[in-house]
Amino acid sequence: MVPKFNFRPGMILSVLFFFMLMVNIQAQVDTTAQNSLNLLDELNQDGDSIQLLPANFLITQKIFWGKKGLMRNFDRFELTPEKRADELKLRRGMLKVHQTLGIITLFAMAGQAVVGSQLYNGKDIKGAHEGLAVATNIGYFTTAGLSLLAPPRMLAERKGSSSIKIHKILSVVHLSSMIAVNVLAGQTEGNRQMQNWHRAAAITAFTSYAAALAVIKF
Repeated sequence: MVPKFNFRPGMILSVLFFFMLMVNIQAQVDTTAQNSLNLLDELNQDGDSIQLLPANFLITQKIFWGKKGLMRNFDRFELTPEKRADELKLRRGMLKVHQTLGIITLFAMAGQAVVGSQLYNGKDIKGAHEGLAVATNIGYFTTAGLSLLAPPRMLAERKGSSSIKIHKILSVVHLSSMIAVNVLAGQTEGNRQMQNWHRAAAITAFTSYAAALAVIKF
């Protein structure tokens, strides 16, 4: 008998691929923040004669922090060298919170993995698993939001391989895996095939997320 579910694997992968094209993941720790602040101090005071924004940055950041972004409607975030310096300080603070919350979320993921394996082995702990799932999702997507919505960096990213670029690649993997985990979660009841897919997506999310943290921290 063919299981009845609304989301086919191909459909899921297509949605995730489109989503990944729309939102790339910003690095967890901005190692150029202080250099950017120093650079701003040396720039000409005429904001029209210098480039205050990088040539390329995330679409989520452009919506809020682009030349005509939503935040530019507020005097505090007018596009000037002095106020861009304040933006970079805000960015640095947001990414520090992003990093701390990311570590906390990793522990929540680990707890959910332990409880989930016990649930699949027949223990009646569905409530605990769902509670941890809610906590993990809140932590994970809040962490992602702090990065996606932070003001853009001052300097363009250097070419070549770096821990930050590896972090970004891993972030795409764990983001797509987390979306898959949530999509498949509602299809696992009494369906062994969906349970296996759900578990595989969860393992991928956890391992790639842990690796993304390790790349930045060590």
